[in-house]
Amino acid sequence: MSLLRTVPVGGRALTHRRARRAATAAVPRPIVPTSAWLPTAPCSPQVCVASARSLADVPRAVLRLAALLVTLLMGVGLLPVFGLVPVSRRNALIRGWSRAVVRAAGVRVRITGTAAPTGGLLLVANHISWLDIPLLAAVRPARMLAKAEIRRWPVAGGLTACSGAFFIERDRLRALPDTVARIAGALRSGAAVVAFPEGSTWCGRAQGRFRRAVFQAALDAGVPVQPVRLHYRFDGGPASTAPAFVGEDSLLASLWRVVTARRLVAEVEVRRPIPADAHPDRRALAHAAELGPTGGELAWAHVALATERMP
Repeated sequence: MSLLRTVPVGGRALTHRRARRAATAAVPRPIVPTSAWLPTAPCSPQVCVASARSLADVPRAVLRLAALLVTLLMGVGLLPVFGLVPVSRRNALIRGWSRAVVRAAGVRVRITGTAAPTGGLLLVANHISWLDIPLLAAVRPARMLAKAEIRRWPVAGGLTACSGAFFIERDRLRALPDTVARIAGALRSGAAVVAFPEGSTWCGRAQGRFRRAVFQAALDAGVPVQPVRLHYRFDGGPASTAPAFVGEDSLLASLWRVVTARRLVAEVEVRRPIPADAHPDRRALAHAAELGPTGGELAWAHVALATERMP
């Protein structure tokens, strides 16, 4: 006698093992990344992103888009002048312009803490939105580690390239050691480099683990790592996922959610730098720099997710 129980399915008797296989086949399987440096987040615009819009928001949104375009074009026009300005003055201009970009989109900026104005420094932050880039430039102008796709973005791609960004092709794992070596060289020369070690954007309710590779550059160069925590919320209210740029979301859709939102605030917490020699390897250094939400934010996230799943 067989030890496997039988389960009736559609008038037929299948073994328990076969029934389990049939049920498993009906569940869609997640897409597996093509390389270890191509992480994905479970966030998507349909599940995670919440925004409330009305026709009354459209005129204000159009004005914000116009202000944002003018501010970006001003930055493009000033690029030839930046090379003639002393470094200290140039960095002050970049920080001011970066804040102006975020404000033009209708988002208030609150920065707590400071970064060292000079010397090699690796700035690492959680990644939620395209707004993260000017926000970190407002902390300290730096060369950015960016995915190669950003180079093709209109306006922003050209500005990113002109800033001396390190572009990485994330589906080419063999190119990673060379990128790490170039970042270490820039850090040794006294430059600041910005990286998003999660490797993908998250909605802000949850976050990914920090990938270790970029921390090797800080160890090789012997420079500190400064964690920066980014968070978006409504002024005087709960967290907001409107600025999120996740999954198959388009840049235009994310931009429109931002300019139509009301009372959005970007909170930038610059945490204490971590000396490179304070940890024995890149795994420990990445773990020390990893950022987590507070208990209150986790509670809000659980309530919000539960509300979304209600019928």
